[in-house]
Amino acid sequence: NPFDTPADKAPSTFDVARALTATAVQDLHADRAPLLRNLAPKLTRGWQLLSISTLTSGLPFTVYSGVQQTGAGSLGADRPDQIGAPVLSTSRTVREDYFGLGAANESYFYIPVNVPGGTGPNSGVFGTLGRNTFRGPALYNFDFALIKDTSWEAGRAHRLINLQFRSEFFNLFNIVNFGLPSNIVTGSGFGLINRTASNSRQIQFSLKTMF
Repeated sequence: NPFDTPADKAPSTFDVARALTATAVQDLHADRAPLLRNLAPKLTRGWQLLSISTLTSGLPFTVYSGVQQTGAGSLGADRPDQIGAPVLSTSRTVREDYFGLGAANESYFYIPVNVPGGTGPNSGVFGTLGRNTFRGPALYNFDFALIKDTSWEAGRAHRLINLQFRSEFFNLFNIVNFGLPSNIVTGSGFGLINRTASNSRQIQFSLKTMF
């Protein structure tokens, strides 16, 4: 709406209001454990646990009407009026219903078309809803790695060789991080989330020799 530019003053689409990242590295000292003291040091020494934990708030998103309300602008770029206050959550029985009313999610909004004084093909006016007025679900991710370094001397030159075994766990707790919901009022599945923002748990193993 060129006559209401403050409505477009909002966070950027990539804005993350809050973010916390924690990294930890721990030498396990497995050779000191009473139950493992009788094992060979080559088996019990050199173990490390690494972790990277990330928690962020959700990304902002805009709700569009899906209707060309006036003769200005492009198709699909108009925004409706907001007439209700949805409780945004992914903790319901139907977790993907972010707005909470299922097929009735559109009842939180009103598309001002066919109104007195309206313009364009649908005799409408600009909606009052601002840009990026809602935020998507938060993201929680926990990555871990278990590492074992084993060193020995090889050859007549007594060259030091290190063999490193790594087992890496991405999204260890297999948390479902939901993406942004469908944001077009007149579109299919409005207010429902149909994609995730991160991968499911992934585990990989690797073996590396350093000399």
